[in-house]
Amino acid sequence: MKTLSGLFCCASALLLVLPVPAAATVVIESFTPSLQSPQAIGKTITWTATATDTASGPLTFQFNIQAPNATQFVLVKDFNVGTLSGGIWTSQPFVWVPTGVEGAYQFQVVIKDFTTGESASTTVPFTVNPVLRGGKPAVVKTANPLVILFSAPQCPAGSLMRAVFQELVVDAPPATATNWMGCHPPASMTFEIAGMLPSTPYSVYAQTKAGGTITSGSTVKFQTGALPSSITFPKFTLKVPSQGSPTDTSNPVLLHNLIQLGGGTTYPDVATNLTGQIIWYYSPDDLTNGDVMTRPLPGGGFITMQDDVSWDPTVTKEQLLRQIDLAGNIVRETNMGIIQQQLLALGAVDGGPCTALPNPAPVGSACAGAFHHDAIQTLPNGWTAVLLDIEKIFPAGTQGNTSNLPVDIIGDMIVVLDTNWQVQWYWDSFDPAHGGNGYNQLPVSRAAVLGDTCGTNSSGCPPIFLLSPNKIAPLANDWLHANALYYWPNSGGAGNKAGDLLWSSRHQDWVFKIDYQDTKGSGDIIWRMGPSGDFTFDNAYNDPWPWFSHQHDVGIQDGGTGVMTIFDNGNTRVSAPTESTGGVPGLGTNCKPNDCDSRGMAITFNETTETVSVSPNGVSLDLGAFSTAMGSADLLDNGNYFFENPIVVLSANDTAGYSMELAPSPPAPQVGAADVLLNLSGPEHYRGWQMPSLYFPPTT
Repeated sequence: MKTLSGLFCCASALLLVLPVPAAATVVIESFTPSLQSPQAIGKTITWTATATDTASGPLTFQFNIQAPNATQFVLVKDFNVGTLSGGIWTSQPFVWVPTGVEGAYQFQVVIKDFTTGESASTTVPFTVNPVLRGGKPAVVKTANPLVILFSAPQCPAGSLMRAVFQELVVDAPPATATNWMGCHPPASMTFEIAGMLPSTPYSVYAQTKAGGTITSGSTVKFQTGALPSSITFPKFTLKVPSQGSPTDTSNPVLLHNLIQLGGGTTYPDVATNLTGQIIWYYSPDDLTNGDVMTRPLPGGGFITMQDDVSWDPTVTKEQLLRQIDLAGNIVRETNMGIIQQQLLALGAVDGGPCTALPNPAPVGSACAGAFHHDAIQTLPNGWTAVLLDIEKIFPAGTQGNTSNLPVDIIGDMIVVLDTNWQVQWYWDSFDPAHGGNGYNQLPVSRAAVLGDTCGTNSSGCPPIFLLSPNKIAPLANDWLHANALYYWPNSGGAGNKAGDLLWSSRHQDWVFKIDYQDTKGSGDIIWRMGPSGDFTFDNAYNDPWPWFSHQHDVGIQDGGTGVMTIFDNGNTRVSAPTESTGGVPGLGTNCKPNDCDSRGMAITFNETTETVSVSPNGVSLDLGAFSTAMGSADLLDNGNYFFENPIVVLSANDTAGYSMELAPSPPAPQVGAADVLLNLSGPEHYRGWQMPSLYFPPTT
């Protein structure tokens, strides 16, 4: 565990750690927008910078914005490599769409050669004009036909405003309201309106709240566009409720991250209503680059991991971490190249680039490869935690490998980023300095429970860098395969307001608690929950295999009172006993009816007694089919459960993902078949979420 105080936006901290040869010079040749200032809210403006370097480079480019009336720059696109042609380095384009306040902006580019430490920067002013005419509200189209910008006249300082929109049809569903936003006169107020059917008429108006009084503004009518024919959209089918229970409508939006592990059709991320009609979508770069949506954000927007060029142009898989808004515009972006540089500056022994290692990599060497599986923005002050994979070379025979060659083992790193997405803290599964006594609870000698491995370009694996024919064992051992993060506030006991981190390890069948304490913790593993871990399962109902295994989407519910929701894939439970290498044999051919389905679980646990149970407030519900990977779990605000059973095999050439709302217990039994209120069938999912609207996502 390491920590770094303060921000180093614009590379000031990294400039201090590298020498600056007097002979090396970076010179900015241009920094220009595609449209000249001023432009109106909603216009797409592409910024490009060029520069020369008297050293060999490469040059990297960082973009920062200072909003009207702000006192400092905010990072929007961190250092990423440019392209060289004719002695001129050109940045990757930075696309900016103003969707907020109008006024005078400042745009800054910082250009740096990380080999020499030399950098240069320049700032360009740019004015954004309002779209209001005559003080009347206005609607502006976006590049997404299902998202519009709604601008309303200014509201008094100290008051709040939101937008309310509704379909203009007979018996229309209830209106949707955005989150409240603080007024900032004299500027107008602009909202992204999303969660609407295509080619459908709608109305929208603003509501202002001041002193407990809500006042509605004038209404604007508009029509959404059609879904683009250039994109293949998924089809959803509403399954008949299993017991005839009415579907609850307090959470009428389902968000789907449609990752197809088996290949085939590539779909955009979509949101649907409860009947499967598409009401929103996100298609990064027209689907030429894949994305993993990790979390929807309060107020609208999402965190995604995307495939694209980072510092090494030959590697694209999950190299970018992006926050996007509802229209798909980039709010901020970082990449693996600059994260590796920041980790090295903090002294991370395993955090450097894989391409910097010799081939074959020597025993003891390690590197960070890609973002993977999860990133959360629920830490205090809006900080973000994200998972990285690490490859490390161990001696021959490690984890029982029989190739007589050094072994490539894949571990995990948790990286915490501040609001400018600069690394402030990290935890490394391979580094003993991070865990103290806790590290001894995660010995590398304990192999993956089912012996999971990764080859180059294996489905479900990160990019693999260190395999070398006849020099390194043929396959990398996928030791941990972390797939979920959760920030647990106030988890340090009475009077301790700081929080710790939970992470889920699919291939150890364990959930871990890490001593984070808002960067002040030791980094120790506090406990391991799962088969052969630190907790005992109170198996009062005599389940032949009560524990979860190869689980996904772990989170604490009910304000952190000791109820944990889990999607229990069940891989180890359903495996044959001879397949288990972790001392926890599965049921295999001894499965009784329904024993070999994936389960939706909500377990209660006591950290003091280290016991786990499904009583009195938990469930262990059969979801009717088995999913070997992926999955989601959540307790809804209405007391129901949401589970995504994501990759159910229907036939040799067909799979499906099921978005399921389940009744709580009672009236359903705590253990057994689920009482299904909603079952929406669609393509394979990585994750899904059920929520009131795109503005109010689940808190876990």
